[in-house]
Amino acid sequence: MTELLQGTESKMESKSIGAQLHDFCHCSGTGEVIFFYVGYFSQNIIAAMADAVKMRVEHVGAEGLTRRKLFSSFIEMAQNIVHYSADSYEKAGQTEHAMRHGSVCITSKDEHYYLHCANPILADVAGRLREKLEHLRTLTIDEIKREYKEMLRSETPEDSKGAGLGLLTVARDASEPLEFAFTPAEDGNSMFFLKATI
Repeated sequence: MTELLQGTESKMESKSIGAQLHDFCHCSGTGEVIFFYVGYFSQNIIAAMADAVKMRVEHVGAEGLTRRKLFSSFIEMAQNIVHYSADSYEKAGQTEHAMRHGSVCITSKDEHYYLHCANPILADVAGRLREKLEHLRTLTIDEIKREYKEMLRSETPEDSKGAGLGLLTVARDASEPLEFAFTPAEDGNSMFFLKATI
């Protein structure tokens, strides 16, 4: 995926998040779009989208276990946008409930489902996220499940917003290693792209 995006980075920098995710889905070559959203995310918006995602994956005939994995991974990706997107909208004095901008897309092809998400992130967050994702790509599914259980039992660091557990959840439910890419933004931050195959 990184290779797919390298040739388009200069073009992508000048596009909106939605347009970048469209390019991301397109260059992934992953078929029919089941669900697509670009805009601001909040807990209420995620809840509404979750209902729509449930209906759509049922409509396309996904099996029960696949539906569960798709739904679980969708929620985790959306929550990561809420917690980590660098593009936020908030009312004065209400930073606790700021809305964060990003995109999610679910596509299907050849009996597989693909979840894509994109959002801008701060440069220091990008570095930590890259380390976590590169580590996950080195693990077997049994090792991912073991780390997931260990993290559930351990105390959550004060500065954590759950990204470690969320990424482990997505990696555990994925049928292939997670794919990701970072592209530089003009403001010094990065655009983060994540793809999970179910």
